[in-house]
Amino acid sequence: MSTTADPITFAVLKNAMDSIVDEIAYTVVRTARSEIVKDVMDYSAALCDRHGRMVAQAKTIALHLGAVPEAMAAVLERYGDDLNPGDAVILNDPYRGGMHLPDIFMFVPIFHGGALQGFSVVICHHTDVGGRVAGSNASDSTEIYQEGLRIPVMKLYERGVINETLAGLIEINVRVPDRVLGDLYAQYAACQVGIREIGKLCDRYGAETLQDYMAALLDYAEKMTREEIRGWPKGTFRFVDHIDDDGMGSGPIPITVAVTVGEDSLIIDYEGSSPQVRGAINATRSYTNSCTYLSIRCALKGDVPNNAGIFRCLDIRVPEGTVLNPLSPAPVAARALTGYRICDTMFGALAQIVPDRIPAAGEGGNTVVCIAGLRPNRDPFIIVDMVCGAWGGRPDRDGVEAITNPSQNLSNTPVETLEAQHPVRVEEYALIEDSCGAGRHRGGLGVRRSYRLLAPQAELQLRSDRMKFQPFGLTGGESGRATRNYLIQDGKTVDLPSKVTMSIAADSVIVHEQAGGGGFGDPLERNPESIARDVWNHKISVAFARDRHGVIVDPISGWLDSAATRTLRIELARAAAE
Repeated sequence: MSTTADPITFAVLKNAMDSIVDEIAYTVVRTARSEIVKDVMDYSAALCDRHGRMVAQAKTIALHLGAVPEAMAAVLERYGDDLNPGDAVILNDPYRGGMHLPDIFMFVPIFHGGALQGFSVVICHHTDVGGRVAGSNASDSTEIYQEGLRIPVMKLYERGVINETLAGLIEINVRVPDRVLGDLYAQYAACQVGIREIGKLCDRYGAETLQDYMAALLDYAEKMTREEIRGWPKGTFRFVDHIDDDGMGSGPIPITVAVTVGEDSLIIDYEGSSPQVRGAINATRSYTNSCTYLSIRCALKGDVPNNAGIFRCLDIRVPEGTVLNPLSPAPVAARALTGYRICDTMFGALAQIVPDRIPAAGEGGNTVVCIAGLRPNRDPFIIVDMVCGAWGGRPDRDGVEAITNPSQNLSNTPVETLEAQHPVRVEEYALIEDSCGAGRHRGGLGVRRSYRLLAPQAELQLRSDRMKFQPFGLTGGESGRATRNYLIQDGKTVDLPSKVTMSIAADSVIVHEQAGGGGFGDPLERNPESIARDVWNHKISVAFARDRHGVIVDPISGWLDSAATRTLRIELARAAAE
């Protein structure tokens, strides 16, 4: 914070901008049309200053927000001298600031007193943006041109008037235009909240004063980040994790990182990661940057402001032509999976630097289950269900289950919403016994979700992972149980790969069993009473308690046999030492 900034005013304005971005986010939820936005909450909101620097982030999808700088740069390059009150600029081109085609960025300039003061930013994952497969999110596309409508930096609104040509082009190229256009209108409405509230701050404090404090907020985040890094151990810390495959025959796919801790900055180098692949799991450079920013932010103290000041302390190096920085026209629709693995890989490296802050690996990221087809009246339906699973065990407590991956802020779609709006019945939504990684603090349990198709036929897309490379444990904790997918059709059960696009018939049941979280610490050090409670709650079995933790629980009463447990643990510890 600069020496001229008043600390009271600084705190008030910091909290005001945090409140504004959250109000923008709430407005999206209240006005959106699709369940992927209003129920799953796959969207984000931010504020940028007049130079396009991100000064505040809403409590939304963290992996979106680190990509704002590249998208903002593309907007300023195209319209830097041609922005007016009432304009709204959109883009989704992954090779010009975007991430993947379903994520449409909207930037609305904020003017006060005739001068540009900043930007309201809202990003939404749209149900469909056209392309060869409903939902526009398939893993098996082989080039960007197959994935849907590619929108360069363009004005959807100009001086408050909608661009009918662009809106018409979007409408005719997507399968559910009422939802797509409805969500775009929700983005525009939400951005107006930023205009209104920043205007109030300009009226109260003066526009130039507000700009000064925005700059001070960025400096403050940078200063706090550098101060933390000074206390970290110096050196280079490496980690490798893997994606099972790309669904097109390539795999395993390594993600390799080396984090070098300098005096007050970090070098993050992804040299050695897989070359770009044929399938659509390639992640753009902007998305790789975003995942890296998020991972570092998770390792910092909670009171560091969430803004672009943190980014100044990081030197991110990503070789071109890799799965983390592909060359056009590589497909990128399912790039979120690679993003999750980037975060897991970063956490593996950071666990060597700040071991008291980093959890074991979670489920590997949300699974996308997309079921699409036609109703009897020929109207299309598209289900894009993002199944959220488990966190890994943490340094001071267990992982949690049926919750969003730490890199996201998603929600599992309510069963009632799916069944009310689509021809599908959810027949099971449950925790999977014994799926957690054992440890002093166990991982969260994986979830099982099954869907029965009630339409005559449909196209199924599954994007999952962690079948071959289970979520890792830390400091002696065990891996979580692997993912499993299968289809029940005509009385037969058929195992499915982690990534698949296929046709399914009426009455088919699709079952996804997500991986459990890894454990943290030695399983023999877990509190026996906690283990007995997990057995009582059917989170783990009597056999799991005995074999993994050396704890004897009566299978009928669920009571802990303390004497037998002490004897067994001594035997297991002796065997391990030998």
